[in-house]
Amino acid sequence: MLRTPSRIGSRLASSKAASRLPSFSPCSVNIARTTLSSRSYHVSDRRLDSNKWNPRGGSGGGSRPPGGNGGGNGGGMQFPGGMRFPSGGLKMGQGGQEAKGETLKQYSVDLTELARTNALDPVIGRDDGAFNKIRRTIQILSRKTKSNPVLLGSPGVGKTAILEGLAQRIVNKEVPESLQNKRLLTIDLASLLAGSGIRGQFEERFKSLLADIQEAQQDAREEGSGGVICFIDELHTLLNLGKAEGSMDAGNMIKPALARGLQLVGATTLDEYRKYIEKDQALARRFQPVMVDAPSVEATIAILRGIKQRYESHFGVQISDAALVQAAVYSDRYITDRFLPDKAIDLLDEAASALKLSQESKPLNLETLERDITTLQIERESLKNESDTYSADRLKQVEDLISEKKEEQQRLVSIWEQEKARVKDIKDVKRQLDEATNQLEIAQREGNYELASRLHYSEIPALKSKLPAETAGEEVENADMMIRDRLTASDIARVIARSTGIPVENLRQGETEKLLHIEDALKKRIVSQDDAISAVAKAIRLSRAGLQAPNRPLASFLMLGPSGVGKSSLTKAMAEFLFGDERKGLIQINMSELSSKHDVSRLIGATVSLGYEEGGQLTNAVKRRPYAVVVLDEIEKAHPDVQNLLLQILEEGELTDGQGAKVSFKNTIICLTSNLGAPEFLKQGATKNGAVTSQTKSAVMEYVTAWFRPEVLGRLDDTIIFNSLPRSAVNDIVKLRLSEVQSRLDDRHITLNVREGAIELLGNQGYSEQYGARAVARAIRDEVVAKVTLALLEGRIR
Repeated sequence: MLRTPSRIGSRLASSKAASRLPSFSPCSVNIARTTLSSRSYHVSDRRLDSNKWNPRGGSGGGSRPPGGNGGGNGGGMQFPGGMRFPSGGLKMGQGGQEAKGETLKQYSVDLTELARTNALDPVIGRDDGAFNKIRRTIQILSRKTKSNPVLLGSPGVGKTAILEGLAQRIVNKEVPESLQNKRLLTIDLASLLAGSGIRGQFEERFKSLLADIQEAQQDAREEGSGGVICFIDELHTLLNLGKAEGSMDAGNMIKPALARGLQLVGATTLDEYRKYIEKDQALARRFQPVMVDAPSVEATIAILRGIKQRYESHFGVQISDAALVQAAVYSDRYITDRFLPDKAIDLLDEAASALKLSQESKPLNLETLERDITTLQIERESLKNESDTYSADRLKQVEDLISEKKEEQQRLVSIWEQEKARVKDIKDVKRQLDEATNQLEIAQREGNYELASRLHYSEIPALKSKLPAETAGEEVENADMMIRDRLTASDIARVIARSTGIPVENLRQGETEKLLHIEDALKKRIVSQDDAISAVAKAIRLSRAGLQAPNRPLASFLMLGPSGVGKSSLTKAMAEFLFGDERKGLIQINMSELSSKHDVSRLIGATVSLGYEEGGQLTNAVKRRPYAVVVLDEIEKAHPDVQNLLLQILEEGELTDGQGAKVSFKNTIICLTSNLGAPEFLKQGATKNGAVTSQTKSAVMEYVTAWFRPEVLGRLDDTIIFNSLPRSAVNDIVKLRLSEVQSRLDDRHITLNVREGAIELLGNQGYSEQYGARAVARAIRDEVVAKVTLALLEGRIR
């Protein structure tokens, strides 16, 4: 049978084709009819001298027709006039026969061979989750029919790791007899599709692949070996692979093979499985779903400890156990859009990579010293051209400084070279230790006990003795070294800070110390609202201590009170305290813009409408900054349907946007500000020394319960009613605002001196019972900032 790709067509007209084909000497060809299929064409009524001509142009040798490529590996069959039968993408063996199993070898990776050479990371977990999934997969593969498991789970939960664990068990003979000696092959669908632009070429490759698998299974039965198990990652991509008009996709092509006993393991997400595979019942019934869930934080720590040695060997660093614990804890707490253990492993990987980069770069203190020397040398050359006494004295000082700094530079360079040599020696020893450990595992598996004994009792202990002891104090010592070779929890915190925007010092400082002083920090910006500050501090401490529900926001408040008493200022102070930057840590939504029912969808994005792909105003902001103070300002002016979204946020700690994606609010502080009941604060006797009376609070809450649903109020951490500002407190607010003005004037080296009488005057202008201290900023702008600006322009201030 002669084979060619199907691009020639399905049939050739016999009469015209025969008339254009010449006869060849010493052999002759008479073609009465040529039939082409996706795999082969058949020549009838032919006289061929097989010893003289190989129509595939393969390695079979012999003469060739005019213009052909007979003896070599290229070409294919070519006739005069440009007509050519290409050889296709399949390799040929001697005599023009297709090499056995070549397609399977070309488009697959043998996981069992990788496991045999210890190229796979160990599958480790403290709980039995991963091992139970491996046992479930083995159980399905041991079935007589429909022995095709499909692993379903979110990205990064370890679906591929389960298959790698299965490959390791097969190599270690820890599987039932029916699975022993089997080869676990992962099929590369991308390579299978690549370069198959000609119609029918993909089908040719895929059918050849299935044929190779079937031959391998047949050979295994005849020889009594294990056979082949195929693995396809992202199984849902198989359904539309190679699909074109008038052709069959890979999903339909593989169904008969599955019915005839092909063992296939797939992996995909649950959403993709429902979207693509469940719709094809004929295909779905041949698979047995295995649900794979994300491991717990404790199990992730055990996984990180299991792969620690691999990462130490790869990067040439030591990884402390505290770094492993923090990688699991921080990734679970602060990386909310991905899943364990993948995000914890990535965090560890990036931190180790950053540490290795710092080892290969020049130390910062040495680089700074060299920059100072260069600056002094430039100054020295400039002073040499001066002849005055001051320049001569300065030149002598500069030369002395250059001499001192060069001595320090030489000392630091010597230390740096010594530490580089030390780190290099440690890396070499770790590399040798890793190689010896791999050899030990292989020797034990293969029964080479003499080599295993020598490695276990002689070579490996000798290599370990060359490594420095891992002590608790080493982490502190490394901080003073020019080259650090130990990954600590601080390195993990720095990576988290870069990726999330949370200041690293807040993570390293220890939140107990930080939160003990939250009232003092907030009182520097908020005046006469001690009760509100205390309520905020209490709720934040509870959430940070882990005593609050883990699936809710860090804290949620309803802030009530008249205008100008400090509701918005308190939210800004919280953002600056918790996140280090008021602008980066604050998300503020003006709810008065959502007064109609259809406006509410702007928060999460419309489901189907013009521009719905852009997402929602609130959900997009939280996606970009998942750690922020979210302020829904003037909530009472929004449409009541907004409370449906609040219920999702306050109860589940997440919100589903218009595109169906879940956005986490678990690391946000939700603040609802409102002027509900504001008229009650203006009534006679509503306050006593600035504090709101209990009767006024009850009257205000009647307004609140009339607008808010009970289930929303019940899910808030606290409802805070702000005090009315007494006149005596306004002067303190004036001083705070003047200090902000002074900070802007510091850049111009201008000092602002304000007398007490001026402060009293500004307080009188900026205060009113109805609007509180809201006008203070305007009074300072008109009476202070405007006059200073005029003086600068007139040149009275220089």
